[in-house]
Amino acid sequence: MEGKPLTLYELNSLVRGVIESTLNAGYWVEAELSEAREVRGHCYMELIQKEPFSSTPVARASAKCWKNRWGALRPKFERVTGQPLHAGLKVLLWVTASFHEAYGFAWIVQDIDPTYTLGDMARKRMEIIRQLKAEGVFELQKELLFPMFAQHVAVISSENAAGYGDFCNQLHNNSHGLWFSTTLFPAVMQGDQVEPSVIDALNRIYDEADRFDVVVIIRGGGATADLSGFDTLALAENVANFPIPIITGIGHERDESVLDMVAYQRVKTPTAAAAYIIDNLMAVSLLLDRCQETIVQRIVQRLSLEHARLDRATARIPTLFSLVKARQESRLDRLSTAIASHMRELLAKEQFRLDRLALGMAPLVQKKMDGEKHRIEQLALRAKSLDPNVLLARGYSITLVNGRIVRDPDTLQVGDVVETRVEKGSFLSTVKETHTQQPS
Repeated sequence: MEGKPLTLYELNSLVRGVIESTLNAGYWVEAELSEAREVRGHCYMELIQKEPFSSTPVARASAKCWKNRWGALRPKFERVTGQPLHAGLKVLLWVTASFHEAYGFAWIVQDIDPTYTLGDMARKRMEIIRQLKAEGVFELQKELLFPMFAQHVAVISSENAAGYGDFCNQLHNNSHGLWFSTTLFPAVMQGDQVEPSVIDALNRIYDEADRFDVVVIIRGGGATADLSGFDTLALAENVANFPIPIITGIGHERDESVLDMVAYQRVKTPTAAAAYIIDNLMAVSLLLDRCQETIVQRIVQRLSLEHARLDRATARIPTLFSLVKARQESRLDRLSTAIASHMRELLAKEQFRLDRLALGMAPLVQKKMDGEKHRIEQLALRAKSLDPNVLLARGYSITLVNGRIVRDPDTLQVGDVVETRVEKGSFLSTVKETHTQQPS
């Protein structure tokens, strides 16, 4: 080992001298912020450079902006870009080299060109818009129909934000006395957590989408607003594809995020969002009033018309009655004539039929009477042949007991007195014995 060894401080002093003597000018440097924080008025940054089409860093460095410079650079940057420095931004910095024996090397920021960052932001936004249009979702929200009776509102906002309070006050205390229901879905509205937080709130609203007519995304703000969280592809896709109309009130008139572009309606402030919803319902109310007036007028006109028709009809009743009466009388006369004619015709037909029947009945009656006369004569002959006196004259006799004809000897008893009638008279006999003739 040659010579006396150096202390670390001495070595660092040598490095400092070399840097100050060789890097004594300023440099414009393009870099991406991986970190940016403010401590006691100073701004501390971590710079990186990534490989093209990759997220792998190929260079890293620390940068500082001291309080006396940062106090002037910060307002200018935020006024132009509309947002503070934060991780992920690309920046163009005017830096000088600095090496401190105790704290090491750092680039000291002397100036920032906000137009460079603004251009990079615009490029990213244009790329997001181009992709949304390529996917066919950029105008989807605009194609939705805003509900006529939009009264149930889902609100995505920070719970303690002044803008949320202004929105609710404007909506619920409207001068028209219109009723609205609001449900808050809290979300982070500034910083790196805007995208995942708002997407989570949208997912929770989607799970109960039937409850709501419209979604409002609002945030209050001062002169500057951190809108970078609303310029992301994932958040824009979620809003563009949402099935319920979304109103955004997250910036000011000169600020328009990608989220504003894809939403159904973009307004300036939370109170303007409330006014939009109130005006919509008020327009519907006025339309209903006009419809009601039109209906009433039409009813009155129709009633008047019908009354006039009724009066005219009433005035025509006597004439119509006379006309109807005359027509009925004429009809009755024609009917009576027709009936009389028909009756005469019917009577003539029946008389003719009776005459024909009468002419045909005489021979039939005579024939019938001759037949009946012959039959009576035959019956008389038969009756005469059956006369008991004729039989007696032929030599027959009739035996009676107690006035009844005896046909069977077995009906007689020994000692019965019987009467025997013959042609010239009768005589009495006493039964001594009976005999029954056996058939041969």
